[in-house]
Amino acid sequence: MRIVISEFISLDGVVQAPGGPDEDTEGGFAHGGWTHRYFDPDVVGGAFADALGTADALLFGRRTWRSMAAAWPERAGDPFADRMNSVRKYVVSSTLGEDELTTWNNTTLIPGDQALARIRELRETDGGDLSMMGSPTLVRTLLREGLVDELRLMRMPVILGGGKTIFPDDGVKRPLELVSTVTSKTGVDVCVYRPSDEA
Repeated sequence: MRIVISEFISLDGVVQAPGGPDEDTEGGFAHGGWTHRYFDPDVVGGAFADALGTADALLFGRRTWRSMAAAWPERAGDPFADRMNSVRKYVVSSTLGEDELTTWNNTTLIPGDQALARIRELRETDGGDLSMMGSPTLVRTLLREGLVDELRLMRMPVILGGGKTIFPDDGVKRPLELVSTVTSKTGVDVCVYRPSDEA
């Protein structure tokens, strides 16, 4: 399985709380919901639909999973929502209990101390993509460990001045190849990157 990351991202690399004002205010972040004015259903929405369409499973960190589990089950009847609700889901957490997983069907818990080993096992199995959205802490770990096969960044024309990022700050150079770019009518660049062999 390929690990494919899809993220809304600002020009200064922030991915925090794209969906709503109370989604994630950690660190005093005050711009929750910043993506709404730039969302384009054809290009931006299409990028997420494509990612979900090739996914055999979804992978989340705890906070993103909780946010999604609170929203998607009640949206049944829409094709995208139905796919989100039916596809296999994995959530990495050291604090979630098995009883909480019943709020969103088809969810399996990966204990935090087993995360890298279990994700490596999933990546080695046959199948479609293991797709991720949000979950910046987990994405940053996977990038640092060289476990990301594709980055799909919805780069929005806004500077947020600080917030959570997916990029490691360990001083290691990680070359990427730009595979494609599509620009929406709202000024969003949907950029697909894959790791490059370039030194």
